Amino acid sequence: MKKIFINHTPWQTRIAITWDDKLQNIYFDSHTTQSLERSFFKGVVTKILPGIQTAFVDIGQERAGFLHISEIDRDLAIKKMTRGMASDDEFEDISPEEEREKREKNERSHVRQHLDIKKILTEKEPVLVQVTKEPIGSKGAKLSTCFTLPGRFIVLMPNIPRIGISKKIDNFEERKRLRDLVRHHLPDGMGAIIRTTSELQPEEAIVQDIIYLVKTWHTIQKRFQEAQNTEQLHQDIDLGLQIVRDHLDSSVEVILCDDKDMFNSIHSFIKSSSPDDSFKARLYTEKQQLFTAYGIEQHIEQALHKKVHLKSGGSIIIEATEAMTVIDVNTGRYLGGNNLEETILTINLEAAEEIVRQLRLRNIGGLIVIDFIDMATNTNQQKLYKSLERMLRERDKFQSVVLKVSEFGLVQMTRKRSGKTLMQQIMSLCASCHGLGMVNSLQTDAYCVLRSLEDYLRHTTRAVIVANVQPHILEYITAVEYNAILQLEKQFGCKITFVSRADENGQFCSLAISDT
Repeated sequence: MKKIFINHTPWQTRIAITWDDKLQNIYFDSHTTQSLERSFFKGVVTKILPGIQTAFVDIGQERAGFLHISEIDRDLAIKKMTRGMASDDEFEDISPEEEREKREKNERSHVRQHLDIKKILTEKEPVLVQVTKEPIGSKGAKLSTCFTLPGRFIVLMPNIPRIGISKKIDNFEERKRLRDLVRHHLPDGMGAIIRTTSELQPEEAIVQDIIYLVKTWHTIQKRFQEAQNTEQLHQDIDLGLQIVRDHLDSSVEVILCDDKDMFNSIHSFIKSSSPDDSFKARLYTEKQQLFTAYGIEQHIEQALHKKVHLKSGGSIIIEATEAMTVIDVNTGRYLGGNNLEETILTINLEAAEEIVRQLRLRNIGGLIVIDFIDMATNTNQQKLYKSLERMLRERDKFQSVVLKVSEFGLVQMTRKRSGKTLMQQIMSLCASCHGLGMVNSLQTDAYCVLRSLEDYLRHTTRAVIVANVQPHILEYITAVEYNAILQLEKQFGCKITFVSRADENGQFCSLAISDT
């Protein structure tokens, strides 16, 4: 069963979701930083780059957001590009109704094939945009005009008249009921995605959700007309309520919160949106910290390691690069039965399940290459491929595309990116290795010190030199390179004394010369 744990402090909110006591998702919200995802802004177009069909939009943040043509609502694009395209002479012999129909058909057919961001947007033009991805590193926020407003049972698409439904709702009659219900109550020109939580819900609850979201959309539109440029028009609810809204379903056993005010807020939210589930919200009052008591701190620590151990004794190694994430599956100490092929399949299937969990937990997106253990039979390769694809579909809310096992035994897949990875959220580059994952050997550090010392001696006439170095480097130099010191003294006509000194900056190959 699923459990949701909410740890709230004056400096940070952390939310963990477990399934059968294994950590599946972890979310962080620092109270000193503003979350932009799903927020609406009255942006201002600052620059248009036709070569990459992208516009930069000022939304009042440190860096301008970027809006690609693929994220611009097609109806908006066509409407702007078709103004004044056709002359009235083309339609002078047909009725007004036929004229309008023919004009729209011709214009839309032409524009769909020739979308050009220069003809859709102009610099200094105000535009309503929504943040779909938080700024990362030097990149600004990713923006869209294909808007979405998430609710308890549906996600409203106010300018996309299309209805989608969760694949996890597999009953045909229920899918038809929900689709007809939502279509009947949605205003013209709007669409929606029907969420898994809507399954078997009464009509009144879903209609109430639609009414609330449509009202929110009208409020955003009104604020856009009245607001100043770059002003924020709408922000999603607090993280705790977001998680409850997005994850609360029949599989949730309990929601534990260790802060009374947040607990009251969550309990009220559930009571108004899903009264039958209000008993699941509980206040944690024990002395031991919530995440420690349920082993979540340990799970977070393990999720930062490259190596993940499997129950069978096998393991997976996860390595992230700038271009992709590479995952290697190893047999480890697993011996299995007498059949080698079945042993390998067992490890691969277990690894596939763990990989899906790790992708969610570490929030890994983009291109992913998995090197499973080679299997000889095509049947087993198909079993592995179908198992991985099914688990991604059932357990991961983000869209992914998986290719079949290649001739080299690799599985290539992509997963939608969403914000920072777990590593990016809670780690920073090592001051010693600068992201390499390794530090200099003792010999390399010692030689670095000796070269620095030699360079100093070339530019000084001092007769006595006192060199401060790290204790372990001093030990190496005096034990292994003592003759090198004697040669430097002879070459430069000086006396060199080494003193053991701990370097506060952790720069192990640094050298400090003291006055004498």
